[in-house]
Amino acid sequence: MAQPMSASKLVEILRAEGVTVHEVRDWRHHNRNTKGPWGPINGVMIHHTVTSGTAASVDICYDDYSGLPGPLCHGVIDKKGHVHLVGNGRANHAGLGDSDVLRAVVDESGLPHDNEADTDGNRHFYGFECINLGDGKDPWPEAQKEAIEKVAAAICRHYGWSERSVIGHKEWQPGKQDPRGFTMDGMRARIAKRLAGKGGGTDSGDHKPAPRPAHAPFPGSGFFHTGQRSPLITAMGRRLVAEGCGRYERGPGPEWTEADRTSYAAWQHHLGFRGQDADGIPGKTSWDRLKVPAVD
Repeated sequence: MAQPMSASKLVEILRAEGVTVHEVRDWRHHNRNTKGPWGPINGVMIHHTVTSGTAASVDICYDDYSGLPGPLCHGVIDKKGHVHLVGNGRANHAGLGDSDVLRAVVDESGLPHDNEADTDGNRHFYGFECINLGDGKDPWPEAQKEAIEKVAAAICRHYGWSERSVIGHKEWQPGKQDPRGFTMDGMRARIAKRLAGKGGGTDSGDHKPAPRPAHAPFPGSGFFHTGQRSPLITAMGRRLVAEGCGRYERGPGPEWTEADRTSYAAWQHHLGFRGQDADGIPGKTSWDRLKVPAVD
């Protein structure tokens, strides 16, 4: 149930990740929102432009291409690794794709083969066009790949997503081949390293132990049941209180109680979940958004 970012917030998180950002014309008000919904947001999609030259590529993505009205993405990533923002809202980039792929992105699970085109991707994905001819010969400079990594990591970090929320157009819509020239599995590995605080980039051969994550990973819904005791439950309760969702008369404490369930249901409602999705039993999306500190 993630809601779209404001234009200012998108610029803020990209620059905080170390991205060089250029704001193109009236991009903050440039969108296709009159043609369909924008949101909920579920992921980031990477494309290649099949063009060359920064200025021409940016203009095409802002305006149109072969009768397809712009914006054709949210940002264009050039060969130097600069990001040119061209749209804020619904953009013509993803088209119809596979609902099973969208479900996997939401669940952050392994991607199935895309064999259907039954779901509106323009509604659910931020899209970034990367300047490349897409012929398998046009090089991908390291600065450009690092910018893709940073852009995707910035958005994932904002929403509390993992690298599994980043896909290529070729993984979404049957018949597409973009981006061509690097693998999305390799790019997701880079994004995962950056989200873990190590930065992405190529494999340097440095095999030092990874630092302990700042936030506790989701332990699974089955972890939360009557009789369960864990310092993780206390940490969760404290975060719920900090978010204004605490419904405790005492505590929180290490044992899972009805007060924990009621408090967590308040958090789910705060995020926009309703019905069975707000039953007070943590799910991965709401847990990641809560950012519970890691405990020993």
